[in-house]
Order: sequence, then C-alpha cells, then structure tokens
Amino acid sequence: MAGPLQLKKGKKLLIAPSLLAADVLNIESDIERLGGEADWLHVDIMDGHFVPNLSYGPELVRALRRRYPDAFLDVHIMVEPAEDFLDMFISAGASLITVHAEATSHLHRVLQKLKDAGIYAGAAINPGTSKELLMPVLHMADLLLVMSVNPGYGGQSFIPETLDKTRMLSEMRESLGLGCLIEMDGGIGPKNIAQVSAAGCDVAVAGSAVFRQASPAAVIKEMRILSERG
Repeated sequence: MAGPLQLKKGKKLLIAPSLLAADVLNIESDIERLGGEADWLHVDIMDGHFVPNLSYGPELVRALRRRYPDAFLDVHIMVEPAEDFLDMFISAGASLITVHAEATSHLHRVLQKLKDAGIYAGAAINPGTSKELLMPVLHMADLLLVMSVNPGYGGQSFIPETLDKTRMLSEMRESLGLGCLIEMDGGIGPKNIAQVSAAGCDVAVAGSAVFRQASPAAVIKEMRILSERG
C-alpha cells in the first residue's frame, strides 16, 4: 500500500504540467524542456463520451513509466464508467489515478480498488458539481481534484467560482484532520497561481501556460515563486 501523499520538502505548491498541451509528436522533447522543474506529470485520459474529446490511453502511461521510472504519473481518467478502466491504468504504472465522482455509481468501491492495488486514489468533481458529492469518501481519498474548467479541452479560461469550492474543501480537510491533497486543473498559470494557492490548493495542473511558452521550465519557476504570494 502506498503511503500518504506528501508535499515535497520546502515547496508550498506542487506543479503538474499536463501532457495534453504537449506536442503529440514530441512529447519526450517537451518533457525534457521542463528541465526537471515539474513535480508531477499529469496525464489526461478522455473517452469522447464522458467528455467531448479523445486523448491518450494506457500505452502512453506505460511508455512514460518505462522512460521515466521515477516520475510521479498523475493520471486523470475522464471516462465512463470509471471502474471499467482501472485495471489497464494500474498495470500501466500510474502513480495516482483520479476518477470523476460523476462518472461512477460506485465511487467508494473504485477508490478502495485503487488503494488495494497500492495506487494513490483521487476523486474529481466538475465545476458544476457540488463538493457534497465528495463527502462520503473524504476519508478514503488521497487527493481531491477540483476542475476549474469544464473537462474536455485544454486552453480554456479559469472559472473563478471554483476557488470557493477549493477553499471550503481545504477548510473541511483541516477541521477533520485529513491528510488528502487538493488539486486544481484548468486555466491555471502565472496570472492566477497566487489565488489558487491561497484557496488551499496543493497541486496545480498547468498545460498551455507551461508547454506553449518558449521556456516551460522558466514558467514553472515563476509560478512557484508567485504561489508563495498566496
């Protein structure tokens, strides 16, 4: 069984670049452009059903694990039903698998299966979903993912109202003495990273803001500095 997720020593906020924004023909080159600054690699899996887009599958996760054996692979599966896809990503080498509460009728069972397999278990909710949907599994989740855009496409604008949801989950976590991390995903970059951090977010997913810049490594460094202002 994997131990509790921990923030890296000396870092208030973890940055997880989303490979959805990387050049599909040069993913390895884009990862190298991160210069070792990324804390996690975020892999978005989309089925064209739960979300209106198709993206990668387990073979990318397997290839990443072979190429980067020590990387923390943050696998976000936007698929329905979520339980039908677990085994393939567990065997591919994911470090953490996050499933959407909206994509399964058996969230408790899904999270338990991940934990039994020694995989960190995350639960996600869309911008229009109440945090209350996560209440029954707060004690089980290693990570809570608050989507700050409607999932499906990169490059969307941040939905500011999701900050309130993150803030409330952070306060609830503290009051219950829970150790789960809180992640936000969508429209995050240097312009709003301080607000995201101040709301209680521990892990920020950034795609276009990182990979579509001349120096992804420099952007991550800037975001980390700016997050301290939160």
